[in-house]
Amino acid sequence: MTNPTTPAAAGTARMEQFRRTISNPLKLRLFMLRRLPMAYLAGLRLAELTPEQATITVRYKYLTQNPFKSIYFACLSMAAEMASGLLAMMHVQSGSPVSMLVVGLEADFSKKAVGLIRFTSPDGAAIGQAIAESRATGEGRTVVCTSTGLDEAGDTVAVFRITWSFRAKR
Repeated sequence: MTNPTTPAAAGTARMEQFRRTISNPLKLRLFMLRRLPMAYLAGLRLAELTPEQATITVRYKYLTQNPFKSIYFACLSMAAEMASGLLAMMHVQSGSPVSMLVVGLEADFSKKAVGLIRFTSPDGAAIGQAIAESRATGEGRTVVCTSTGLDEAGDTVAVFRITWSFRAKR
């Protein structure tokens, strides 16, 4: 059995506390209003958050529309980035401070985005490993996270590849 005073157990407890806090709809909205006001205005919502994956939703509505009657690509990008970003923020909570920054973005769009779009990033394990390596070595690490957006029918609307850089702070 793990001793709750070990660094690993304390890190896991902090990750779980972050997950519980950010999973509260009111606290998430307050966080977005303070730190991510455009995500707040676009109505991004957290559907799922585990150490392994996160799912963010964005709905077609007046504030997210483009002239072609679909969701504006920037709103899709916000949802895709937030899916991997929340995973990164949760893993950063597990220990000493780590800076995180998006350093690259690629996207493929395959279908018109209307209705409710769900972006899922399954890269929590890779993010956690990169953060742990950066803490151990003091050097920066990068991870390419994939966020796949599905519409209500389950069809792929867009696939984003977001490159995150992590560096342990001294």
